[in-house]
Amino acid sequence: MKDKNNINQILKTILISFVSGMLGGLLVIYVVGYRPNNTSINKYESPKLVYDQSKHAGLMTGAFNMVKDSVVSVINLQKTRKNNLFTDIFGSKNDKDTLQTYSEGSGVIYYKNLNYAYIATNNHVVADSDQLQVILSDGRKIAAQKVGTDPETDLAVLKVNSKYINQVAKFASSKNLVPGQPVIAVGSPLGSQYATSVTQGIISAKSRVVNVVNDQGQVTNEATVIQTDAAINPGNSGGPLVNEQGQVIGINSMKLSRSGDGTAIEGMGFAIPSDEVVNILNQLVKNGKIVRPKLGIRVLDVTDLTRKDKKRIQLPNNIQEGVAVFSVDSGSSAAKAGIKAKDVIVQIDNDKIDSVASLHSKLYKHKIGDKITIKVIRAGKYVTLKASLQ
Repeated sequence: MKDKNNINQILKTILISFVSGMLGGLLVIYVVGYRPNNTSINKYESPKLVYDQSKHAGLMTGAFNMVKDSVVSVINLQKTRKNNLFTDIFGSKNDKDTLQTYSEGSGVIYYKNLNYAYIATNNHVVADSDQLQVILSDGRKIAAQKVGTDPETDLAVLKVNSKYINQVAKFASSKNLVPGQPVIAVGSPLGSQYATSVTQGIISAKSRVVNVVNDQGQVTNEATVIQTDAAINPGNSGGPLVNEQGQVIGINSMKLSRSGDGTAIEGMGFAIPSDEVVNILNQLVKNGKIVRPKLGIRVLDVTDLTRKDKKRIQLPNNIQEGVAVFSVDSGSSAAKAGIKAKDVIVQIDNDKIDSVASLHSKLYKHKIGDKITIKVIRAGKYVTLKASLQ
């Protein structure tokens, strides 16, 4: 009986060991996973690419595709004198001017016929150029010519051979834009190496009035522009601002990066509205320039006058804004109207004139031959004059 009990105990021990071994093996398989062909658990396995099952691309992808081949890089080439040590010191008639890239911007092809294609861009992109080139979306570089420029609106028209042009952008009216409307900006930020870059944003404001500053830092005009938070960087100038239908609603022109007190700013770009763009482009193609009425006077903001200046022209102390006249061209509209040096213009028709920019803005809304009413302060008294714009 005792031997029988010992045998049972041994069999029981063997069974428990067998079951424990089986469970341990299953546990190892569970933890490390089954690996066929004795694959090492330390061997790297490359991830597999699966088919992109997205139902559609981004909402603005279609719009981008409708304009991308009409957007070009614009290269401003300027002459630089090729010197060496001897010509620097003595000079030489044999010195040769060489063309170098001065700046790069963007443009958009908006019209094509059998011979030429026309490109809209900014005036500041092509200003002072000796030659111009454009780089098409396929990388082809071709020569371009100026058709006309307008510094006041910062617009210009170029023409190129239409042989290689395959896509032309369409304009849509900017009149019915609404804040919050999605848009994309297309162009060459930082130059042609980033050609046909696209950024997305919204219309922040459909009609924002900003000062236009010339190369001397003087405010020459006020411009009504579209404000957007789509990223606009140096090189984007002249490129299109595009709506969801792939239509051009503005020409990107400038951005604010810092406020007057030096505060850094993000997401404040501006574009010239398409309604104005089309009007200016048509005039430039027809005449090569924009003819605007002028009074024929030299002026200065009242805010820039010294206390001594104000006393000399007998300007009342309560007049803090306006435009002071310091010379009048002989035979001009102003001369014929009776405007004199030392007059201060404070009103045209029923609109207040508080700066040179507002004076220009008011005049540019008129056509040559229009008659206007001008209110000036002369020797401390108000005088009303009539002028016919030339």
